[in-house]
Amino acid sequence: MAVGKKHTEAKGKVDRESTYALDEALALLKETAHAKFDETVDMAVRLGVDPRKADQMVRGAVVLPNGLGKTVRVVVFAKGEKAQEATAAGADFVGGEDLVEKIKEGWFDFDTAIATPDMMGTVGKIGRLLGPRGLMPNPKVGTVTFEVTRAVEEAKSGKVEYRVEKAGIIHAPVGKVSFDVEKLQGNVLALMDALIKAKPSTAKGTYLKKVSLSSTMGPGINLDVPALQALVK
Repeated sequence: MAVGKKHTEAKGKVDRESTYALDEALALLKETAHAKFDETVDMAVRLGVDPRKADQMVRGAVVLPNGLGKTVRVVVFAKGEKAQEATAAGADFVGGEDLVEKIKEGWFDFDTAIATPDMMGTVGKIGRLLGPRGLMPNPKVGTVTFEVTRAVEEAKSGKVEYRVEKAGIIHAPVGKVSFDVEKLQGNVLALMDALIKAKPSTAKGTYLKKVSLSSTMGPGINLDVPALQALVK
């Protein structure tokens, strides 16, 4: 019951009808986070797009300047020199058919998958396993590439993939509650900058409809969208 009480108290500190400046919202988010673990800070952005239309699908990736505050486990599907390059770059698991068989048996002890283009025929055999988990390598987000070192380093340093859902909303992590406000602010603005640049030319009306922040167990805090846009340089 104590958790319920804390959650109720946290919700009471947030005015759901108001919008907050980014620095105010982040200070409030840290104040209302009440879990015993270091909660993830999530951002939800409602976009004025129709994801059912191919030319309005907003998808991409951005490297957050201050990372995600967690260890990212990276698997690379590669062979020969590229496999050696992946290992040297710090990939946690490197392989080909052996990794495919391991995943078929139910192994998913990784957060990001990268593949060289010549391995996609092999990786395609487990597409139905990787796809629903958001782990399928994709050239649109830079995870199908011969630039293995760069891909591994970006994944390890806090690369976030984003994709608009059917309801027109994008969800993405931007750090941990333990981060100071300046670091969280830098990550939020980096993601916002990427989303603004990814605006489809066919999107009509208001593109950024609503932006909110929340910690894993905390209440949602709505941001002042025009003020937020003004911060994105």
